[in-house]
Amino acid sequence: MRRNTIAILILIILLLTGCSRVTHNTDLENSIQSIVKDKNKVQIKIDSLANFEWDKGFLFTPYTTEESMEKQMGVNFKDRSKIYSRDDIYLLVFLHNEKVVQYVEINRNQSDFSICSKEYISPLKALITINRH
Repeated sequence: MRRNTIAILILIILLLTGCSRVTHNTDLENSIQSIVKDKNKVQIKIDSLANFEWDKGFLFTPYTTEESMEKQMGVNFKDRSKIYSRDDIYLLVFLHNEKVVQYVEINRNQSDFSICSKEYISPLKALITINRH
């Protein structure tokens, strides 16, 4: 009986931590990098690349602090990329139902990125502009 209780508790803990994990989406990262490398491309259409559910995407510039990201997104976020001390990447963070679900590090590769004057992108308006140096 005691073993069953322990096994059930372990299973519950694994399920709960598995459901709240934020994924570093390297497949999407690689797709974005392929587009950036093509000098003829000036936009990234995220809606055609993202194969997961999301409703908001926030693009953060180098040196953005966790506090600033949390304030803009309205949710807690543990920045594993350490963008607050880096100038070589942009960070694209995806939310679904007001929870962070995935993030992507976009290498600058002599480029800057923008979502125009919008606060965030959505699946219906999911364009990121590439500004090459």
